[in-house]
Amino acid sequence: MGFEERGDAAEHSKVPVESLVVRDSQDLELNQKHAPKAPWWSYIWDYDPGRSHEERVFIQKLDVFLITMPPLGYFIKNLDQTNISNAFVSGMKEELSMNGNEINLIDTAWTVGYVLGQIPSQIILTKVRPSVWVPSCELVWTVLTFSLAAATTSNHVIAIRFFVGLAESAFYPAAHTILGSWYKPSELGKRACVFHASSAAASMFSGYLQAGVYKGLNGVHGMPGWKWLFIMDGIISLPICLAGYLLLPDLPENTKAFYITNDDRGLAQKRMASVGRAPRGKLGWSAFKRIFGRWHIYLLSILYIIFINLGPSSSINPMAIWLKTTGHSVSQINIIPTAASAIQLVLTVAFAIVSDAIRHRARIMSLSTLLGGFAALVLAIWQIPDGLKWFAFLLQKGSVPYGPLSMSWANEICGRDAEERAVVIGVMNSLGYAFNAWVPLLTYPQVDAPRFRRGFVFTTVAFAAQAGITGAVAWMYRRDQKRELKGRNEGEDGTVTATEEIREL
Repeated sequence: MGFEERGDAAEHSKVPVESLVVRDSQDLELNQKHAPKAPWWSYIWDYDPGRSHEERVFIQKLDVFLITMPPLGYFIKNLDQTNISNAFVSGMKEELSMNGNEINLIDTAWTVGYVLGQIPSQIILTKVRPSVWVPSCELVWTVLTFSLAAATTSNHVIAIRFFVGLAESAFYPAAHTILGSWYKPSELGKRACVFHASSAAASMFSGYLQAGVYKGLNGVHGMPGWKWLFIMDGIISLPICLAGYLLLPDLPENTKAFYITNDDRGLAQKRMASVGRAPRGKLGWSAFKRIFGRWHIYLLSILYIIFINLGPSSSINPMAIWLKTTGHSVSQINIIPTAASAIQLVLTVAFAIVSDAIRHRARIMSLSTLLGGFAALVLAIWQIPDGLKWFAFLLQKGSVPYGPLSMSWANEICGRDAEERAVVIGVMNSLGYAFNAWVPLLTYPQVDAPRFRRGFVFTTVAFAAQAGITGAVAWMYRRDQKRELKGRNEGEDGTVTATEEIREL
């Protein structure tokens, strides 16, 4: 039995651990009975009655900028990424004679650029402030988006999309690195998923924008509607990327944001230290040896490779292609699939709220896997009633919340090592898209449209693999947590301190 020295005003005595646990548990129960009732919004957003007024004001200030700039940046990234899909079904295919697998090659070019830029960008991020590096990359891909309107052959599009991918490679891992540098685990999931939900908003908006552009601008100044889409996307993107230079907050240890005071900086560093999230250090050879000597980078990369390659490339929208073959109009082809993006948006935010509340990422990620797996299985069968087919197409996006939750999970798993956190997030995303450069060519080639039989069969099997790797990461993480807890609680003589045991209760 372990004992703990307990000093009181009247005496010093050794008290059994079990006795202290019971007494402190009773005190905790009594305090909970007399604690003020939690407000209704505490079930939606994070609520901590123990926060000081200064910390509450600080978090609200952070939310104003970090739930504005990264989501807006991700919105324009996805707008400039998914516009190819909308342009393809709105006249680009016919005008540029894209009758083979050109759309797959365009997407592969983007993916190759995206992969090549990931890890170098994350390394640059350890040397250059995010408020300088990230908006500069946004500005480059915005200019390239404008230039797509001048393309006259599919080869022009392929070349431009390679450089778009290279510029866009900086954004997603950098954004998760920034979010993970400011928010605690109980706060991070919701913010990460609100950030990621902007991709669904971008997909929806791109569909509405293309439908509107096709009706209002098709033929204006002799240009088809699909070219006007790229011009409008660039116009929307430009002010957002310029605002990033001023409003992105960098990291707690190097921020120069005008709204972050010295007190805020100290509070941010203290908050991160309280959850074991280390600040940046020197990224040298010893850091890489440390990073590649742990299981984190290997299993988390496999997890993300599977997630990224579950479906077709971003330039192929099976639902839109199916709608085109069934005789729907251009406006309907662009607008109807946005319902799936709306489902993605709602589920992403809802899953994030639940995930932060129960503090168990794997369970909610598994639910997302189940929804996507069911939809893929139904579409793999294909010979089903039209109503069920519509339902499956819409439900596909239920698998997307898995992505931002897995990035939040990686932030937490690697939280005690800032260099590992940056590198692992970069490697996860980079390897995911390295496979994405060629896997969709085999699984969802354009020539298989609209049936995509081999694609949906592959996706069904991939969801089963995703369930397996999620379980493996959860088991390994739980094992590490138990070992760490045991190491903290055991003294040199093998005794357990009551104070630490009570803290864990």
